[in-house]
Amino acid sequence: MASTDTTRPAGGAGAKDGGDLAGLEAGLDALESVQQGRKPFRQTFMEKILPPAVAVLLVLAVWQALVSFEIVDDPTKLPAPSDVWEVLHQAWLQGELLGYIWTSVSRGLLGFCFALVIGTPLGLLVARVKFVRAAIGPILSGLQSLPSVAWVPPAVIWLGLNNSMMYAVILLGAVPSIANGLVSGVDQVSPIFLRAGRTLGATGLRGTWHIVLPAALPGYVAGLKQGWAFSWRSLMAAEIIASFPDLGVGLGQLLENGRNASDMAMVFEAILLILVVGIAIDLLIFSPLERWVLRSRGLLVRG
Repeated sequence: MASTDTTRPAGGAGAKDGGDLAGLEAGLDALESVQQGRKPFRQTFMEKILPPAVAVLLVLAVWQALVSFEIVDDPTKLPAPSDVWEVLHQAWLQGELLGYIWTSVSRGLLGFCFALVIGTPLGLLVARVKFVRAAIGPILSGLQSLPSVAWVPPAVIWLGLNNSMMYAVILLGAVPSIANGLVSGVDQVSPIFLRAGRTLGATGLRGTWHIVLPAALPGYVAGLKQGWAFSWRSLMAAEIIASFPDLGVGLGQLLENGRNASDMAMVFEAILLILVVGIAIDLLIFSPLERWVLRSRGLLVRG
């Protein structure tokens, strides 16, 4: 009886401690799962919309001041913002503006998709096989630092003035960035994840798909973002240098046409369109992807 009486309080205390721990764990889980409500429009406007709008207005004001006060009094060197707007308006009315944009964007996105298909397995191969890394790792780093405009002349000689040449230049500019981004992400994967995966039987391709790639996602996304930047710059260089009527008029060709005609309003039109398209692709594709990756790892609270 004495032993029975002493074990009952111990069992009761254990159950009580277990209940306390369970309650504490549930409370911590609740704290981690708390999500903020949607921000009011006023706060979103002040934090996200107003700052870039003020920056754009400031640039336009400085630009107009340079023209109005005749600090730059030669319109062939610096046109007024109204002149550039008029060129944009006329291109829109003539139905040419969207054609300029679509010609370049379609090439850029298609070339980037090709680079993604090639760069991803290449990056995994370099990251996971020591011999391959020692053999071509430095070459990838060198290609990434090589200006993409350097590939335009040999691409024209090899492939001629056609869309294949454009895609080749995009690939040579983007593949090294995507591959190196994935290599960097894989290098930052904790060995604990790899050991845990092997313990659970996730080896080979299964381990790569379920363990390595998800863990390397932040570095991979950074490589994709940089790869798109290289794709876009490579395409603009190819369109400027290798212009040909059968290729259509993209944004790079538009820029070159303005230079040939000494029409600075057209040159500024092309520059603004190139800038706007680059920002739009980043805001519509890569920024949401980056936020999703951060949120999935608890590094960004849904607002």
